[in-house]
Amino acid sequence: MNSKCHCVELNDGHFIPVLGFGTAIPSEFPKSKAKKLTKIAIDAGFRHFDSASVYNTEDHVGEAIKSKFADGTVRRKDIFYTSKLWCTSHHPELVRSSLEQSLKKLQLDFVDLYLIHYPMALKPGKENFPVDEHGKLLFDIVDLCATWERCRTNQVHRGSNFNRRQLEKILNKPGLKHKPVCNQVECHLYLNQMKLLDFCKSKDIVLVAYGVLGTQRYGGWVDQNSPVLLDEPVLSSMAKKYSQTPALIALRYQLQRGIVVLNTSLKEERIKENMQVFEFQLSSEDMKVLDGLNRNMRYISGNIFEGHPNFPFSDEY
Repeated sequence: MNSKCHCVELNDGHFIPVLGFGTAIPSEFPKSKAKKLTKIAIDAGFRHFDSASVYNTEDHVGEAIKSKFADGTVRRKDIFYTSKLWCTSHHPELVRSSLEQSLKKLQLDFVDLYLIHYPMALKPGKENFPVDEHGKLLFDIVDLCATWERCRTNQVHRGSNFNRRQLEKILNKPGLKHKPVCNQVECHLYLNQMKLLDFCKSKDIVLVAYGVLGTQRYGGWVDQNSPVLLDEPVLSSMAKKYSQTPALIALRYQLQRGIVVLNTSLKEERIKENMQVFEFQLSSEDMKVLDGLNRNMRYISGNIFEGHPNFPFSDEY
């Protein structure tokens, strides 16, 4: 990690800030809240923003970023922006238009990172989650490598929620010119992704983690009976030892593993607090203790996609 700018270098020579701000807003809040939170995050020091077309917040996030350009807080080169290709746009001919729709909402000329949100294609159309008369998702079959190649010709070439087998499919593609630079997956103390992390490091692929604090309790996506990660006794004890919050311990753990972490909050004080993660370091002994909390437990199971040929979570990693 480059300690001066808190960035890591990707295998294509670009740099990504190791701490990112997520812009998905829980359904019980207005999407416009993303504008206020993004402004707060920029003022707090965040320079990496993670979003997706399916979040339906990119217009608000774009307005916030534009306002911070206007008041001189940041310039375009200071911001690292990630968007994602949704599952209904996996056909190669749909990739460019999907990217352009995001750019229009954002009022930006380019994004720094464009991910394939999930490696599972859904039937193209106006609905993000197309279903049949029985309410079952309408799957589609698209060559993942073909989608990948089209994403690459449109500036960027990364993946999201890929397992090892799917990464290897890209890496082993005949004539591959640009290898994956990162893979964004759920990763936290209860799902530390040790094997996938080791594999990614062996291929010079940066792991980007979402759900690092156990994720928000998104209805329909997260089991509401799942344990609250920040209530973990070991985490609370370690927070007292370092005079930090449990959230900061959980974030710091990932950073020291060489992982880029994404986090969001609906509270201004928490957003500002997250920047303190660079002010302390965990001992190697405590890192091993935190390693031991792993349960291989997902908060976001993606079970609505179960049965899809490219469902990534059935493999070990």
